[in-house]
Amino acid sequence: MPTIHLTTVIHAPLERVFDLSRSITLHKRSMEHTREVAVKGRTSGLIDYNETVTWQAKHLGRVREMTVKITAMQPWHFFRDEMTKGPFREFSHEHHFKEIGNGTVAIDVLNYSIPYGKLGEWFNQLFLVRYMTNLLRLRNQTIKDFAESEKWRVVLD
Repeated sequence: MPTIHLTTVIHAPLERVFDLSRSITLHKRSMEHTREVAVKGRTSGLIDYNETVTWQAKHLGRVREMTVKITAMQPWHFFRDEMTKGPFREFSHEHHFKEIGNGTVAIDVLNYSIPYGKLGEWFNQLFLVRYMTNLLRLRNQTIKDFAESEKWRVVLD
């Protein structure tokens, strides 16, 4: 099962970064290029423990849906979302947050597997790992941009 590990330093308070990472509104903004929208479950505000959201977006030339559930949460430090329905065989995304002297370190650990046997493995190595890593980087850059400026107030106030 592939694992993507991404660390982002954000010069903003821990609580702000944690909440921006749970924001449905901010997630949609970070994925505008895929026309991602929340269509079921929690569709706005901050997703919380045991809640689900179904995302619909255009990825790899097709409109796809994926439902994720928040299966673990320790406020300000950690939450995990897991796919309950969607295109992956398995999908789990851990979000870790650590306070540092001048802000927050956000650590993403994304584990997933795809169907289609050897063909799926080849596609993953050739393309999907890079594609998924770039999506995470873009999402984290959006969180960083909002957290380090006054833009966060539009999302969290």
